[in-house]
Amino acid sequence: MKTIEIDGKTFVETFDAETITGWIQNVANQINHDYEGTDPLFVGILNGAFIFAADLFRRITLNSRIQFMRLRSYDNMSSTGQIQELLGLEDKDVAGKDIIIVEDIVDTGTTMHYLKKRLKDQGAKSVKIACLCTKPEALQFEDAKPDYVGKDIANLYVIGYGFDVDGLARNLNAIYTLKK
Repeated sequence: MKTIEIDGKTFVETFDAETITGWIQNVANQINHDYEGTDPLFVGILNGAFIFAADLFRRITLNSRIQFMRLRSYDNMSSTGQIQELLGLEDKDVAGKDIIIVEDIVDTGTTMHYLKKRLKDQGAKSVKIACLCTKPEALQFEDAKPDYVGKDIANLYVIGYGFDVDGLARNLNAIYTLKK
């Protein structure tokens, strides 16, 4: 069992890079099928989703674009319940567009609930969510349930592959779970 120490906490490898690559390919296949003949706009959520967004977008065969937003709802290891928009979309005109939000993880769904409503209020034709992982037992907003999911996981703290603890460990190519 591979373990690492980050910021004084011990984490255990839970999913390796090969497994994660398979999840991403499955999500890409579903999106390529569902959006065949269209040109959706992918909206990656910084900072956590940048690795997943890049790996996913390279597997998308559609005529599409990607932009990024930066939202914050976490402070250290817990959700604040408040959304701060730190960086908005470059192209603010989303009216009539099919949008796929690319998020690293959906747990409570607070951020996705906020962003999905915001984009729909701006006239988006459709808004769907693709995420690497989701924590179904933590979900508090039904409309934030992801449409495309790499893996449902337990409601535990994870790092690696974009997930972090105070900005550390995003660069790990595997996913690690906090050891109790």
